[in-house]
Amino acid sequence: IWSVSVDRVVEAALGYYITPLVAVTFGVLVLKEKLRKLQIVSVSLATIGVVILTVAYGHVPLIALGLAVSWGSYSLIKKRLNAGALETLSIETLVAFIPNFAFLIHLINKHEAQFGQDLGFSLSLFSAGLFTVIPLLMFNAATTRLPLTVTGLLQYITPSIMFLVGIVIFHEPLPLSKIIGFLFIWVALTFLGTDLVKSSRSINQRKG
Repeated sequence: IWSVSVDRVVEAALGYYITPLVAVTFGVLVLKEKLRKLQIVSVSLATIGVVILTVAYGHVPLIALGLAVSWGSYSLIKKRLNAGALETLSIETLVAFIPNFAFLIHLINKHEAQFGQDLGFSLSLFSAGLFTVIPLLMFNAATTRLPLTVTGLLQYITPSIMFLVGIVIFHEPLPLSKIIGFLFIWVALTFLGTDLVKSSRSINQRKG
């Protein structure tokens, strides 16, 4: 949110491409998860793609790195807790509610708060909460059920969708470096998908 407010959207977006690699690194180094051959190929290709996008950015993306480390750490903590999605999200919301509510009261007292000034806008803010909670619940549930390495690589789906929205709907410019970087990431996702299908079939055969 802060990066958007200070016009650092591109750097924030880059953070979403670095985040999966951080999550995979935590999975391998901290949780001692093993990467299968296709997963190693997938991680390698994704790393190349991210390096290309980072170099094209032009300088060290501190905001992107901070975003990636924080989200990767969040995923790791979720995995280590191994608690229910609803329970953990409820605790997070409660903890975040106290300082946020205090800040809202502060803004209201200074007559700087937009919330409550317009009914339509206030309802929009409320509804935005639903669109935030639902994917977070799904993410929390997936984190406890899947290896962190797999969860990390699957996080490339979100920025890929954002990329397509930017190109198809908003007609954003598409430099060659971005095309090459995304091609590496998409091929990496293809390898990951192939690995997940093979793994699922193998498990089903053993159960059968």
